[in-house]
Amino acid sequence: MYDTRKHVWLQGRQTWMFSKLYNSVHPDKKWLKLAENGARFLVEKTLTKNDRVYFAVTEKGKGLWMQRKIFSECFWIMALAEYSRASRDEIYMKHAERMFEKVWAWSSDLTLVGQPAYEGSKGMSQLAIPMILLNLIEEITDENFAKYEVQVEECIRLIEQHVHTDRQLVFEHVSSDGAFIDDIDGRLLNPGHAIEAGWFLQHLAQHTNNPGLSELAVNMVRWSHKKGWDSQHGGILYFLDSEGHSPVQLEWDMKLWWPHTEAMYAHLLNYSITGNSDDFQLFEQVSEYSFEHFSDPEYGEWFGYLNRQGQRTHSFKGGPYKGCFHVPRALFLCWQLLQKLESQNS
Repeated sequence: MYDTRKHVWLQGRQTWMFSKLYNSVHPDKKWLKLAENGARFLVEKTLTKNDRVYFAVTEKGKGLWMQRKIFSECFWIMALAEYSRASRDEIYMKHAERMFEKVWAWSSDLTLVGQPAYEGSKGMSQLAIPMILLNLIEEITDENFAKYEVQVEECIRLIEQHVHTDRQLVFEHVSSDGAFIDDIDGRLLNPGHAIEAGWFLQHLAQHTNNPGLSELAVNMVRWSHKKGWDSQHGGILYFLDSEGHSPVQLEWDMKLWWPHTEAMYAHLLNYSITGNSDDFQLFEQVSEYSFEHFSDPEYGEWFGYLNRQGQRTHSFKGGPYKGCFHVPRALFLCWQLLQKLESQNS
């Protein structure tokens, strides 16, 4: 242990993970107890006086600082919704639904969470917001999207604005009407993020039987992988500039764990729908790179950060953003889907 502060993204994510394992793999009481500890901590220790959620708290749960973003609240919602199903305690679902109403309102006006609006700033849409809201609706409703039909349609509309099919690109930021912005924010590509958004959208497409949306989601994953895969050293680059300029992010050419986990599942999901062997080969390509470079066969878990050549840059396996989430979620989803494919082919 090298830091005792508790980051609420991670508290929420791992509470969700243990709840999901309990609900979907095996009703292990140890998993439920871990989830209970997390859910109680989230409700009792991480809320501010005005019903926001801290980004980080002390070991004992005293607030340290907050982001002017909605993501701490999003992972708080995910955790309590899944734990409610595990514990069969409806009060946690009520907490999740109540917070979602607030997050939905904040998402269209980020000044409500403290982001300033300056005179010269451009109206800009962030891919991160509609994609995570869509995922939250799936989590709250347990894939019964009809309950939030209006919100789902709005999420789809906003996500589609980021997908420029003529160029086969998924932009991280676009103007409020979906137009390309020719500056360092507008040209930004985050392949891992776009791939994750693709499988979120694909879940919706499958559960609503929407072939057009399914095709869009398949292409988001394929196009983003093609753009982001490093043909020289392997792995998925973190950031790119759509016009080929040097990205300003200093970590642009690093290889991070989470884009690779998201790509593993997204390609396998594509294959389960398309039956196209190219999609399965992409799943194998990402899996082989990931297990060779990130996983620790001796002590378990995955390291998180590599340089472009695939050499480890950080020794820790857990940090303020890396916790019990992307790796186990992707492995769980892949395991579940591979079992399904195996049974279909037997």
